[in-house]
Amino acid sequence: MAHLLGAENISVSFATRTVLDSVSIGLNQGDRIGMVGRNGDGKSTLMRLLAQRTTPDEGRVTKRGDVNIGYLDQQDVLNGDLPVGEAIVGDQADHEWASNPRIREIMGGLVGDVDWHAKVSLLSGGQRRRVALAKLLIEDHDVIMLDEPTNHLDVEGVAWLARHLKERWRPTEGAFLVVTHDRWFLDEVCTRTWEIHDGIVDPFDGGYAAYVLARAERDRMNAVVESKRQQLVKKELAWLRRGAPARTAKPKFRIEAANELISDVPEPRDTVALNKVATARLGKDVLDLEHVSYTPPPREGIEAKNDGGRPLFDNITLRLAPGERLGLVGVNGAGKTTLLRLLNGEIEPDSGKVKRGKTVKTAILTQEVRELDDVSDLRVIEVIQRERQVFNVGGKEVSAGQLVEQLGFNKEKQWTPVRDLSGGERRRLQLLRLLVGEPNVLMLDEPTNDLDTDTLAAVEDVLDGWPGTLVVVSHDRYLLERVTDHQMALLGDGRIRGLPGGVDQYLELREAALAAGDGKVGPSSSAGSAPTAGSAGENGAAQHRSGGPAPSPAHSEAEKRQAKKDLNRIERQLTKLTQQADKVKEQMTNAGSKADADFEQLAELNKKLQEISTEQEELEMEWLEASEVLE
Repeated sequence: MAHLLGAENISVSFATRTVLDSVSIGLNQGDRIGMVGRNGDGKSTLMRLLAQRTTPDEGRVTKRGDVNIGYLDQQDVLNGDLPVGEAIVGDQADHEWASNPRIREIMGGLVGDVDWHAKVSLLSGGQRRRVALAKLLIEDHDVIMLDEPTNHLDVEGVAWLARHLKERWRPTEGAFLVVTHDRWFLDEVCTRTWEIHDGIVDPFDGGYAAYVLARAERDRMNAVVESKRQQLVKKELAWLRRGAPARTAKPKFRIEAANELISDVPEPRDTVALNKVATARLGKDVLDLEHVSYTPPPREGIEAKNDGGRPLFDNITLRLAPGERLGLVGVNGAGKTTLLRLLNGEIEPDSGKVKRGKTVKTAILTQEVRELDDVSDLRVIEVIQRERQVFNVGGKEVSAGQLVEQLGFNKEKQWTPVRDLSGGERRRLQLLRLLVGEPNVLMLDEPTNDLDTDTLAAVEDVLDGWPGTLVVVSHDRYLLERVTDHQMALLGDGRIRGLPGGVDQYLELREAALAAGDGKVGPSSSAGSAPTAGSAGENGAAQHRSGGPAPSPAHSEAEKRQAKKDLNRIERQLTKLTQQADKVKEQMTNAGSKADADFEQLAELNKKLQEISTEQEELEMEWLEASEVLE
């Protein structure tokens, strides 16, 4: 593959700290690379260097003369005085850009609901982000660099961006480099991962899941990483093994390797035990919304900008059970944050009841984290010690200092003034502050913003051992599938729906709504109320029947005979592929057990195993399609 750009022995230091130390790395055509690492380890710095937006202290960055680089900065760089249309397409006439199907597809996917004539300065943060993305993506670039592109995007926007990047070029053309904390996105679009840590860059083949496994293997073989980091990696692998059904299609060699690595790891969450604890603390009643309707007053934030005073909620019913773990997804402006405020008692509904258990103690992590402004002069450890010295996690007493360290504040960082913390550090600190207050209902509004992947794993580790009722609003599919047991959707039509099929079902509903041309899904039941959160699983089939496609017509006898032949053929092919995979795995085991392991040979074997796995997955899909014909 042709070389596009690269760095040769680059070094960068800030004050006394070396961020990058003699790093040499390059991008070739066809590279799809995700960068991971702790906050402050140099991900954005490396991207700016490769984009030639800044220069290194030592070394040099080179690129092929004709390579065109597109770069999306974390910061808002749009001219706020321009209207949206001019900010995206410049002075092009409508017929010029509209004649290009690729540009039309980008416009529809990112800014279809944004006022074309509105000033950029009047847009919300999420809308400005989508405008900046659209401006970048409509241009022809050989390399695209995206720094936190999923910030402020909803689940649907993240899914659209992933699909666009996968289809933008042929597999051997173009390249992109992305920094994001969204682990689903990394797994979906990246074929290689760069880990930036301790001034160096370690490359890995595969997306986030493959990187986690490879990093655990590296740490285990070299025995150089502290035990706490090992435990976090193993916990992450435990999730990969026990995760949502959508993740069980991972290559089997990864699952088997993960099982071996984490054989001694306890279950991340004992649902029965947690429910018992939570019931003891909460009693039988937690929070219930009964036939609640709510229309926000004019100018009450972005979510209130609906068409003509349309209610955000229309006769909805939601019941939270002790120990329940609920994830909420929905379109921007559908009322996710407003729903949390209703549950928290900050606002009252126009009609209906909000019933609150006698022992309920709520806490909410807001998106802005303005609650820390009152303690900006205190140090991190002082903020926590003011709240509580010791509290219980997973049946063990943990000191405030230990918990602060568990969420990434080392002994030096614990004495940093709150005003000097980054956005991600402020979010971590406020979460700790809420937890030490020992609420029994915890609500998190976009908790993953500004957090790196290691910190996210630490936060999830804490939430795994937390026994109360949990409600999470997030566009991070990985987080939702890990820390919540079921999900519900707000689709902008005033209703709330159970999602027994998870986030994938939500995206299907949205696609169906957009195909129908109204952007919303119709009523889910004649009664006008959605299934309760506690019974989402029971009502899932009914929801699917009312919101999903009509059943397919019966198949002919000829089609059934052909399907039976296909099943026999596919099963024979799968048997052969399984034997081939077993043979390759045995070769990998033998090659990896040698003292002078040949890593090039291991890489080739791993590539061969991935090809076999891909073929197996395609055959499994054919098998499922054929089996449906016979049902």
